[in-house]
Amino acid sequence: MDLSLFGAILPLGLGAVGSSIGCGIAGMTCHGVMSKTDEGHGLLIGLSAMPASQTIYGFVLMILFSQVDPSKISGLSIFGIGLLCGLGLMVSAIYQGKACSSAILGVSKKASMAGKSFISPGIIESFALFAMIGGIVLTSR
Repeated sequence: MDLSLFGAILPLGLGAVGSSIGCGIAGMTCHGVMSKTDEGHGLLIGLSAMPASQTIYGFVLMILFSQVDPSKISGLSIFGIGLLCGLGLMVSAIYQGKACSSAILGVSKKASMAGKSFISPGIIESFALFAMIGGIVLTSR
């Protein structure tokens, strides 16, 4: 059984699970806040969509991992790399959704913190980027 294809799909699948949960958490908060205000909906929607990027990173990894030369990297290695990258994407998306939810609530109480509200979710985003870059580096040997 070739584990490389299963390993290739893991970052996309797990990233999508995390993005769904993260966007769901932030989206529910966004809807609650939008029901009480008529302004700033674009910013709130933007914050609630931030965790979707982990699915994009997972898609990139899936494409790259599915094209790895099996004579250079074993299927088991691709599986392990895919699993760990996918878990990194999933967890970062979930926690980014929580941070976005908090940011949405903060902006609803104090509009002047709108720009600063992207700091914490942006930091969490960097961990997903590290997972993606790590997977690219490990499979491009």
